[in-house]
Amino acid sequence: MLFRSTRSAAPSVGAERALLAGLAPDGGLYVPDHFPPLDPGLVGKSGLEREAALGYADIAYRTIAPFFDELPAGELEAAIVRAAATFDDPRVAPVVVVGDLPVLELFRGPTLAFKDLALTLFGDLLAMARKKAKLDEELLVIVATSGDTGSAALSGLENRKGVKIVVLYPRKGVSEVQRRQMTTRSASNCLVLGIEGNFDDAQRIAKRLLTDPESRRAFAEFGTSPCSANSINIGRLAPQLAYYVHAGRELARLGLLDGEGRFDVAVPSGNFGNVLAARYAKEMGLPIEGFLVATNRNRVLADFLATGTYDRNRPFLVTTSPSMDILVSSNLERLLFMATGRDPQRTAGLMADLAERGHYGLSEVERRAFADFRGASADEAASAAEIRRFFETTGYLLDPHTATAAAALRSSGIHRPTLLIATASPFKFAGTVSAALGLKGRDDEFDAIEALAERAGLAVPSQLASLRRAAEKHDRVVDPGKVEAVMLSWLAGKS
Repeated sequence: MLFRSTRSAAPSVGAERALLAGLAPDGGLYVPDHFPPLDPGLVGKSGLEREAALGYADIAYRTIAPFFDELPAGELEAAIVRAAATFDDPRVAPVVVVGDLPVLELFRGPTLAFKDLALTLFGDLLAMARKKAKLDEELLVIVATSGDTGSAALSGLENRKGVKIVVLYPRKGVSEVQRRQMTTRSASNCLVLGIEGNFDDAQRIAKRLLTDPESRRAFAEFGTSPCSANSINIGRLAPQLAYYVHAGRELARLGLLDGEGRFDVAVPSGNFGNVLAARYAKEMGLPIEGFLVATNRNRVLADFLATGTYDRNRPFLVTTSPSMDILVSSNLERLLFMATGRDPQRTAGLMADLAERGHYGLSEVERRAFADFRGASADEAASAAEIRRFFETTGYLLDPHTATAAAALRSSGIHRPTLLIATASPFKFAGTVSAALGLKGRDDEFDAIEALAERAGLAVPSQLASLRRAAEKHDRVVDPGKVEAVMLSWLAGKS
């Protein structure tokens, strides 16, 4: 499989280079040259009948392997099996039916969020690519996070040979649990920095450090080469296709597809990678009919899908669903590339307009290319009401991100069978969930976790049980303009 940039006609590169670079040299995102059709044993009625007992790792390997055909097949398959073994449910990403709504649970991994589905594999992907490239330099993996990517990347890459990892998070834009999942890491190859700013600021810093020639030269002096673990890296995005294929098979097994064998998905969205993975799976042959992109009050994506105009010139709002507090959704660029007929010049122009003016607009022809997308939003009150309604009627707990998508789905008027994508454990946001359920006096996040577990009759997830007492190793908060200097000092062993 070859990958090309969304912003230029530069020659395509193989998976090895796309993985190790993260971003293309022109600042574009790598996209596959084509979409390989899914293995016939994975989709369609005959395939389900013939191989109904396939486990998640088997499905993931058959889905992902065509994207990484440069890597040793046996090693890739073994890496996927190892990644699947880190989840606390043997199904890895179970589909559960809550009332009459199927829910895809993507929070059974080491850090209780959907990012684990890719980042438990990502370290091995980098190691295989690094070995094939005969790269002597260490990889300096730079991560911008709105809460969940950082802890998942740290979990997957800490203590890994040949890798150093730097995580940037907005000081006031993550939950207490999310923050402590990052700041309590003690591995010597990890640096976690809070920044005075929001996620968009962190993402802008990360992208600049990945592509700026002066920064790259400075990192090279310490024997490191910058790379990304955000979903701008195709190694993060491609593995996410697997859980949609798995879910489609589960819906078919449960008899929850429509009369034509199709289904919709409702996805809480910030950086657009999760729902884009579903669209890529559709391009490969998965029978998804429509995509509901759910946003919170930072509704830039919902407005874009309704009008064809993307405008980040608006206040950045801090909400109770912090992983969706984003105004510049990086992965949308990959959808734009498809909408423009894979025209890199047009895509580059749109992204330049966004950088320089803060907005861009699409033509009617371009908008028709993603007519299967709909946007909807729900504010904190609607999300809280949905958490409460779900629990009172079904006994099932939603986190605020998934609740935002559930509330958006409820108001959308969609009647086709729809899969709700549950992106995080409710225990990661116990304060918000407890408040929605009327559990008073639980201002401390860890008190709220215990109260929530007691109210729901559930055990506190083992991933969080010892977090309260864990010592914080990373307490530094820096101005965005000083991030590079702090990183260089760390690489030099001075901090």
